[in-house]
Parts: sequence; structure tokens; C-alpha cells
Amino acid sequence: MAVVPEGKVTEGQSAYQRLRSAILEGELLPGQRLVEKDLAERFGLGRAAIRTALARLEQEGLVESAPYRGAWVRILSEEEALEVLEARMALESLAARHAARKATPEDIARLQGILREMEEHYARGDLLAMSELNALFHRTLVEASRHRTAARLIEALRAQGVRHQYRTILVPGRSQRSLEEHRRILEAVSARDEEAAERAMREHLQGVMAALRQAKGGPA
Repeated sequence: MAVVPEGKVTEGQSAYQRLRSAILEGELLPGQRLVEKDLAERFGLGRAAIRTALARLEQEGLVESAPYRGAWVRILSEEEALEVLEARMALESLAARHAARKATPEDIARLQGILREMEEHYARGDLLAMSELNALFHRTLVEASRHRTAARLIEALRAQGVRHQYRTILVPGRSQRSLEEHRRILEAVSARDEEAAERAMREHLQGVMAALRQAKGGPA
């Protein structure tokens, strides 16, 4: 078996990373067919690498496949998106508790910087940019928790629900509430108040769930 030099990305890893990014960034759309030959030509990669990447992305819930039909980008229903948020709420509340215990001064400074940028984008009315920073805030907080198992599970869940995140920030009044919720999370983490951090994260994601229900026309 060939040994891959440390730090070198294999063709299979490259295929996985590039396909995953294309799905999460909307370059490949929900329901779009994923033909190995076309993808290999598009990304300049071998079909075997593409096939391996598609299998891995199917395990993550980003791709679906069926005999004689091939593979396509998975369409996540609103109900499934709510289930993803519910699972994230349990895990990210745990991560917030651990972040309050383990975050370094550098972690907290990074979170403060992200929150300031979110406030600036909100003031300019750039809600989509604010939503992207929202995701960065969450990733940074999870990293600060040093909880590797929660981090791995949260990343898989977030990848499945990422296409719904922009819908919630556009719900009237949601962006301002989101900022306030993130401030409370950061205040609790900075104060090393584990219970308050866990509670603030749970309340934040409950607010996201309510906004998603409102965005699809259900009860808020």
C-alpha cells in the first residue's frame, strides 16, 4: 500500500472536499444529478475518486443514490431541517457548557471579534453576510469547547442544514434577536458560567427553529 506523505492531500480527499464545498455553497443544487463522468471532467479528477467522494457524502446525508438512477444532491425537507436543529441544540448546548469551562482568552477574543463584525453587517443591512458570520461564531465556539466528539457530530449536522440557514435570518425581527442571543452566549462563556452558556445556546437554537417554522409558513 502506498504511503501518503503527511500533509499531502490525496485525490480522493480532494474530490471529497471540492464536492462538499460545491454542495454547501450552492454550486451543486438540491436535486441536481451527480454524474461521475461529468464531475470528473468538471473538477479534473479521476472517476474512482469521485465515486469514493460521493459514497462519503452519502454517509453524511448530503447525497442520495438509488439503483439505476445514480446519485443526486439530497433535498432536505423543512421537517428534517427542524430535526437537524433539534439535534444540534442538544450538542451545541453541551459544547457551550464546555466552552465556558475551557475557552482560552484568545478564543474569547476571536468570538468577540466575530460578534462585532456581525453587528457591523447588521447595521449596514447585510443580513446574508451576518448569517455567514453567525456560522463562524458557532464553529469557533465549538472549537473552543475542545469537545472533539461533539464537534464532529455538529459539523455533520450543520452541513445537512446549511441551505436553510439563510432563510431564518430573513424572517422579520430575527436578525436583531439573533444578535442579542449571541451576546448572551458570549457573556456567559466569558463569565465562565457553564449553566448560563448552555441555557443561552439552547434558547438561541429554539429561536432559530421558531424562525424556520415561520419562514415556511407555520406557527412561530
